[in-house]
Amino acid sequence: MVWIKLLICIIAILITGRLVAGYADIIARRTGLGRVWIGLILTSLVTSLPEVFNAISAVTIVHAPDLTIGNLLGANTFNLANIAFLDIVGRQGCILLGSSRSHQKTALFSLLIVAIAVAGIYTSRHFSLPVLGWIGWYTPVILAIYLLSARTIFVAERRELHELSHVEAELEPRQKSGRIIYLNFALSSLVIIGAGIWLALIGEEIADITGWNRSFVGSLFLAFSTTMPEITVSFTAIRIGADDLAISNMIGSNLFNITIITIGELLYFKGPILADVSPSHLITGFTVIALNLLLIAGLRYPPHRESHRLNWWNTTMLILFFISALYRFTLA
Repeated sequence: MVWIKLLICIIAILITGRLVAGYADIIARRTGLGRVWIGLILTSLVTSLPEVFNAISAVTIVHAPDLTIGNLLGANTFNLANIAFLDIVGRQGCILLGSSRSHQKTALFSLLIVAIAVAGIYTSRHFSLPVLGWIGWYTPVILAIYLLSARTIFVAERRELHELSHVEAELEPRQKSGRIIYLNFALSSLVIIGAGIWLALIGEEIADITGWNRSFVGSLFLAFSTTMPEITVSFTAIRIGADDLAISNMIGSNLFNITIITIGELLYFKGPILADVSPSHLITGFTVIALNLLLIAGLRYPPHRESHRLNWWNTTMLILFFISALYRFTLA
Protein backbone atom coordinates (compact mmCIF):
# COMPACT_ATOMS: atom_id res chain seq x y z
CA MET A 1 0.00 0.00 0.00
CA VAL A 2 2.83 2.39 0.82
CA TRP A 3 4.30 1.99 -2.68
CA ILE A 4 0.94 2.85 -4.27
CA LYS A 5 0.83 6.04 -2.18
CA LEU A 6 4.37 6.80 -3.30
CA LEU A 7 3.43 6.42 -6.97
CA ILE A 8 0.34 8.65 -6.64
CA CYS A 9 2.38 11.31 -4.86
CA ILE A 10 5.13 11.34 -7.48
CA ILE A 11 2.60 11.62 -10.33
CA ALA A 12 0.94 14.59 -8.62
CA ILE A 13 4.31 16.31 -8.23
CA LEU A 14 5.27 15.67 -11.87
CA ILE A 15 2.03 17.20 -13.18
CA THR A 16 1.87 20.25 -10.93
CA GLY A 17 5.62 20.84 -11.04
CA ARG A 18 5.34 21.55 -14.75
CA LEU A 19 2.66 24.16 -14.08
CA VAL A 20 4.63 25.82 -11.27
CA ALA A 21 7.70 26.20 -13.51
CA GLY A 22 5.67 27.55 -16.41
CA TYR A 23 3.79 30.14 -14.39
CA ALA A 24 6.92 31.16 -12.47
CA ASP A 25 8.60 31.90 -15.81
CA ILE A 26 5.61 34.03 -16.86
CA ILE A 27 5.62 35.94 -13.57
CA ALA A 28 9.35 36.59 -13.89
CA ARG A 29 8.95 38.21 -17.32
CA ARG A 30 5.71 40.06 -16.60
CA THR A 31 6.94 41.60 -13.36
CA GLY A 32 10.42 42.36 -14.66
CA LEU A 33 11.99 40.80 -11.56
CA GLY A 34 13.94 38.27 -13.64
CA ARG A 35 14.18 34.50 -13.59
CA VAL A 36 17.12 34.38 -11.22
CA TRP A 37 15.43 36.31 -8.41
CA ILE A 38 12.04 34.60 -8.95
CA GLY A 39 13.78 31.21 -8.84
CA LEU A 40 15.87 32.23 -5.82
CA ILE A 41 12.96 33.50 -3.71
CA LEU A 42 9.49 32.58 -5.01
CA THR A 43 9.97 29.18 -6.65
CA SER A 44 12.57 27.92 -4.18
CA LEU A 45 10.30 28.91 -1.30
CA VAL A 46 7.40 26.92 -2.77
CA THR A 47 9.48 23.83 -3.52
CA SER A 48 11.23 23.94 -0.13
CA LEU A 49 8.09 24.04 2.00
CA PRO A 50 8.05 20.21 2.31
CA GLU A 51 11.43 20.54 4.06
CA VAL A 52 9.92 23.19 6.37
CA PHE A 53 7.02 21.00 7.49
CA ASN A 54 9.23 17.93 7.69
CA ALA A 55 11.65 19.85 9.94
CA ILE A 56 8.83 21.09 12.17
CA SER A 57 7.31 17.62 12.58
CA ALA A 58 10.71 15.98 13.17
CA VAL A 59 11.54 18.43 15.97
CA THR A 60 8.15 18.86 17.65
CA ILE A 61 6.48 15.47 17.16
CA VAL A 62 9.22 12.88 16.67
CA HIS A 63 11.85 14.84 18.69
CA ALA A 64 14.50 13.74 16.21
CA PRO A 65 16.79 16.64 15.20
CA ASP A 66 18.91 14.18 13.23
CA LEU A 67 16.04 13.78 10.77
CA THR A 68 15.78 17.55 10.39
CA ILE A 69 19.48 18.29 9.83
CA GLY A 70 20.01 15.16 7.74
CA ASN A 71 17.09 16.08 5.51
CA LEU A 72 18.23 19.67 5.00
CA LEU A 73 21.90 18.93 4.29
CA GLY A 74 21.01 15.86 2.23
CA ALA A 75 18.55 17.89 0.16
CA ASN A 76 21.38 20.28 -0.68
CA THR A 77 23.52 17.45 -2.06
CA PHE A 78 20.61 16.24 -4.19
CA ASN A 79 19.87 19.74 -5.53
CA LEU A 80 23.49 20.29 -6.57
CA ALA A 81 23.70 16.82 -8.14
CA ASN A 82 20.43 17.54 -9.96
CA ILE A 83 21.97 20.60 -11.63
CA ALA A 84 24.65 18.30 -13.04
CA PHE A 85 21.99 15.77 -14.10
CA LEU A 86 19.98 18.51 -15.84
CA ASP A 87 23.14 19.51 -17.67
CA ILE A 88 23.44 15.97 -19.04
CA VAL A 89 19.82 15.62 -20.17
CA GLY A 90 19.51 19.18 -21.49
CA ARG A 91 19.10 19.46 -25.24
CA GLN A 92 20.59 22.93 -25.82
CA GLY A 93 24.18 22.32 -24.69
CA CYS A 94 25.70 22.99 -21.29
CA ILE A 95 23.17 24.84 -19.12
CA LEU A 96 25.98 26.87 -17.52
CA LEU A 97 26.92 28.48 -20.84
CA GLY A 98 25.31 31.89 -21.08
CA SER A 99 23.78 31.61 -17.61
CA SER A 100 23.31 34.69 -15.46
CA ARG A 101 26.39 35.97 -13.63
CA SER A 102 24.17 36.28 -10.56
CA HIS A 103 24.39 32.52 -10.06
CA GLN A 104 28.02 32.88 -9.01
CA LYS A 105 27.02 35.26 -6.22
CA THR A 106 24.18 32.95 -5.15
CA ALA A 107 26.49 29.91 -5.11
CA LEU A 108 29.00 31.84 -2.97
CA PHE A 109 26.26 32.72 -0.48
CA SER A 110 25.13 29.07 -0.51
CA LEU A 111 28.71 27.97 0.19
CA LEU A 112 29.02 30.47 3.06
CA ILE A 113 25.73 29.57 4.71
CA VAL A 114 26.38 25.82 4.70
CA ALA A 115 29.90 26.46 6.04
CA ILE A 116 28.30 28.29 8.98
CA ALA A 117 26.01 25.28 9.57
CA VAL A 118 28.97 22.88 9.48
CA ALA A 119 30.89 25.13 11.89
CA GLY A 120 27.79 25.18 14.10
CA ILE A 121 27.69 21.37 14.26
CA TYR A 122 31.37 21.14 15.15
CA THR A 123 31.57 23.99 17.68
CA SER A 124 28.30 23.07 19.40
CA ARG A 125 29.69 19.62 20.19
CA HIS A 126 33.15 20.73 21.35
CA PHE A 127 32.81 24.22 22.82
CA SER A 128 30.44 26.10 25.12
CA LEU A 129 29.89 29.22 23.03
CA PRO A 130 27.55 32.03 24.11
CA VAL A 131 23.90 31.47 23.20
CA LEU A 132 20.71 33.45 23.59
CA GLY A 133 18.52 31.19 25.71
CA TRP A 134 18.44 27.91 23.78
CA ILE A 135 19.42 29.64 20.50
CA GLY A 136 22.85 28.79 19.09
CA TRP A 137 25.29 31.44 17.85
CA TYR A 138 24.88 30.27 14.25
CA THR A 139 21.13 30.97 14.04
CA PRO A 140 21.24 34.79 13.64
CA VAL A 141 24.27 34.44 11.33
CA ILE A 142 22.43 32.05 8.99
CA LEU A 143 19.36 34.29 8.90
CA ALA A 144 21.46 37.39 8.17
CA ILE A 145 23.28 35.66 5.30
CA TYR A 146 20.00 34.59 3.69
CA LEU A 147 18.51 38.10 3.85
CA LEU A 148 21.74 39.62 2.52
CA SER A 149 21.83 37.14 -0.36
CA ALA A 150 18.23 37.94 -1.36
CA ARG A 151 18.98 41.66 -1.39
CA THR A 152 22.28 41.28 -3.24
CA ILE A 153 20.86 39.03 -5.97
CA PHE A 154 17.85 41.31 -6.43
CA VAL A 155 20.10 44.30 -7.11
CA ALA A 156 22.38 42.28 -9.40
CA GLU A 157 19.44 40.83 -11.32
CA ARG A 158 17.92 44.26 -11.93
CA ARG A 159 21.19 45.40 -13.50
CA GLU A 160 21.43 42.32 -15.70
CA LEU A 161 17.84 42.11 -16.98
CA HIS A 162 18.59 43.81 -20.28
CA GLU A 163 21.02 40.99 -21.14
CA LEU A 164 18.46 38.19 -20.66
CA SER A 165 17.18 36.77 -23.92
CA HIS A 166 13.42 36.52 -24.42
CA VAL A 167 12.11 32.98 -24.38
CA GLU A 168 8.47 32.36 -25.26
CA ALA A 169 7.06 30.03 -22.62
CA GLU A 170 4.83 27.34 -24.00
CA LEU A 171 2.55 27.63 -20.98
CA GLU A 172 1.89 31.38 -21.18
CA PRO A 173 -1.72 32.15 -22.08
CA ARG A 174 -1.54 35.73 -23.39
CA GLN A 175 -5.27 36.18 -23.10
CA LYS A 176 -5.26 35.54 -19.35
CA SER A 177 -5.03 38.38 -16.88
CA GLY A 178 -2.30 38.71 -14.27
CA ARG A 179 -4.79 37.76 -11.57
CA ILE A 180 -5.49 34.41 -13.26
CA ILE A 181 -1.77 33.78 -13.67
CA TYR A 182 -1.11 34.32 -9.96
CA LEU A 183 -4.15 32.25 -8.97
CA ASN A 184 -3.04 29.33 -11.12
CA PHE A 185 0.48 29.57 -9.70
CA ALA A 186 -0.88 29.58 -6.15
CA LEU A 187 -3.17 26.59 -6.74
CA SER A 188 -0.40 24.60 -8.43
CA SER A 189 1.95 25.51 -5.58
CA LEU A 190 -0.53 24.28 -2.96
CA VAL A 191 -0.78 20.92 -4.70
CA ILE A 192 2.98 20.48 -4.98
CA ILE A 193 3.46 21.58 -1.35
CA GLY A 194 0.85 19.10 -0.13
CA ALA A 195 2.32 16.31 -2.25
CA GLY A 196 5.81 17.12 -1.05
CA ILE A 197 4.76 16.99 2.60
CA TRP A 198 2.90 13.73 2.01
CA LEU A 199 5.99 12.34 0.27
CA ALA A 200 8.08 13.08 3.35
CA LEU A 201 5.59 11.19 5.54
CA ILE A 202 5.65 8.28 3.11
CA GLY A 203 9.43 8.35 3.29
CA GLU A 204 9.35 8.04 7.07
CA GLU A 205 6.91 5.11 6.77
CA ILE A 206 9.22 3.30 4.39
CA ALA A 207 12.17 4.12 6.64
CA ASP A 208 10.41 2.44 9.56
CA ILE A 209 10.01 -0.68 7.46
CA THR A 210 13.69 -0.78 6.42
CA GLY A 211 15.09 -0.08 9.91
CA TRP A 212 17.80 2.35 8.72
CA ASN A 213 19.16 4.91 11.23
CA ARG A 214 17.75 8.44 11.29
CA SER A 215 20.81 10.31 10.05
CA PHE A 216 21.00 8.12 6.94
CA VAL A 217 17.24 8.24 6.37
CA GLY A 218 17.25 12.01 6.70
CA SER A 219 20.29 12.70 4.50
CA LEU A 220 19.39 10.31 1.68
CA PHE A 221 15.87 8.91 1.62
CA LEU A 222 13.91 11.86 3.06
CA ALA A 223 16.21 14.31 1.27
CA PHE A 224 15.42 12.69 -2.08
CA SER A 225 11.71 12.62 -1.26
CA THR A 226 11.46 16.29 -0.30
CA THR A 227 13.55 17.44 -3.29
CA MET A 228 11.15 15.89 -5.79
CA PRO A 229 9.37 19.28 -6.21
CA GLU A 230 12.69 21.02 -7.00
CA ILE A 231 13.63 18.30 -9.48
CA THR A 232 10.30 18.51 -11.30
CA VAL A 233 10.14 22.30 -11.43
CA SER A 234 13.74 22.67 -12.63
CA PHE A 235 13.40 19.91 -15.25
CA THR A 236 10.32 21.62 -16.65
CA ALA A 237 12.13 24.97 -16.63
CA ILE A 238 14.90 23.40 -18.75
CA ARG A 239 12.32 22.05 -21.21
CA ILE A 240 10.75 25.48 -21.78
CA GLY A 241 14.16 27.15 -22.16
CA ALA A 242 14.26 28.84 -18.74
CA ASP A 243 17.72 27.59 -17.71
CA ASP A 244 18.30 30.46 -15.29
CA LEU A 245 15.05 29.66 -13.49
CA ALA A 246 16.11 26.00 -13.16
CA ILE A 247 19.56 26.83 -11.76
CA SER A 248 18.35 29.55 -9.39
CA ASN A 249 15.56 27.29 -8.11
CA MET A 250 18.09 24.65 -7.07
CA ILE A 251 20.61 27.06 -5.53
CA GLY A 252 17.85 29.14 -3.95
CA SER A 253 16.37 26.02 -2.39
CA ASN A 254 19.76 25.23 -0.90
CA LEU A 255 19.98 28.69 0.66
CA PHE A 256 16.47 28.42 2.07
CA ASN A 257 17.01 24.84 3.28
CA ILE A 258 19.87 25.90 5.57
CA THR A 259 17.76 28.83 6.78
CA ILE A 260 15.14 26.28 7.90
CA ILE A 261 17.61 25.31 10.64
CA THR A 262 16.61 28.57 12.35
CA ILE A 263 12.97 27.38 12.45
CA GLY A 264 14.00 24.05 13.96
CA GLU A 265 16.18 25.93 16.44
CA LEU A 266 13.28 28.07 17.68
CA LEU A 267 11.11 24.96 18.24
CA TYR A 268 13.80 22.78 19.84
CA PHE A 269 13.81 23.94 23.47
CA LYS A 270 16.42 21.47 24.75
CA GLY A 271 19.30 23.71 23.63
CA PRO A 272 21.12 24.45 20.36
CA ILE A 273 19.75 21.94 17.87
CA LEU A 274 23.13 21.35 16.22
CA ALA A 275 24.56 20.22 19.57
CA ASP A 276 22.21 17.22 19.59
CA VAL A 277 22.86 15.79 16.13
CA SER A 278 25.18 13.05 14.93
CA PRO A 279 28.71 14.10 13.86
CA SER A 280 28.10 12.07 10.68
CA HIS A 281 26.27 15.13 9.35
CA LEU A 282 29.68 16.78 9.00
CA ILE A 283 30.36 14.39 6.12
CA THR A 284 27.21 15.56 4.34
CA GLY A 285 28.07 19.17 5.10
CA PHE A 286 31.58 18.89 3.64
CA THR A 287 30.09 17.18 0.58
CA VAL A 288 27.77 20.16 0.07
CA ILE A 289 30.74 22.53 0.37
CA ALA A 290 32.74 20.54 -2.20
CA LEU A 291 29.79 20.41 -4.61
CA ASN A 292 29.29 24.17 -4.22
CA LEU A 293 32.95 24.77 -5.06
CA LEU A 294 32.57 22.63 -8.19
CA LEU A 295 29.43 24.55 -9.17
CA ILE A 296 31.22 27.88 -8.78
CA ALA A 297 34.11 26.55 -10.90
CA GLY A 298 31.66 25.38 -13.54
CA LEU A 299 29.87 28.75 -13.60
CA ARG A 300 33.16 30.59 -13.91
CA TYR A 301 34.68 28.21 -16.49
CA PRO A 302 31.68 26.52 -18.17
CA PRO A 303 32.43 23.51 -20.39
CA HIS A 304 32.05 24.23 -24.10
CA ARG A 305 30.01 21.15 -24.89
CA GLU A 306 28.91 20.66 -28.47
CA SER A 307 28.16 17.02 -29.18
CA HIS A 308 28.95 15.17 -25.93
CA ARG A 309 26.62 15.45 -22.96
CA LEU A 310 29.26 14.49 -20.39
CA ASN A 311 31.94 16.98 -19.40
CA TRP A 312 34.48 17.47 -16.62
CA TRP A 313 32.04 19.45 -14.51
CA ASN A 314 28.87 17.33 -14.45
CA THR A 315 30.87 14.08 -14.29
CA THR A 316 32.90 15.21 -11.27
CA MET A 317 29.77 16.50 -9.52
CA LEU A 318 27.91 13.20 -9.90
CA ILE A 319 30.91 11.03 -8.97
CA LEU A 320 31.41 13.02 -5.75
CA PHE A 321 27.71 12.80 -4.94
CA PHE A 322 27.57 9.02 -5.40
CA ILE A 323 30.77 8.44 -3.40
CA SER A 324 29.32 10.46 -0.53
CA ALA A 325 25.96 8.64 -0.75
CA LEU A 326 27.69 5.24 -0.77
CA TYR A 327 29.79 6.17 2.26
CA ARG A 328 26.74 7.34 4.20
CA PHE A 329 24.96 4.12 3.22
CA THR A 330 27.78 2.07 4.77
CA LEU A 331 27.23 3.99 8.03
CA ALA A 332 23.48 3.31 8.07
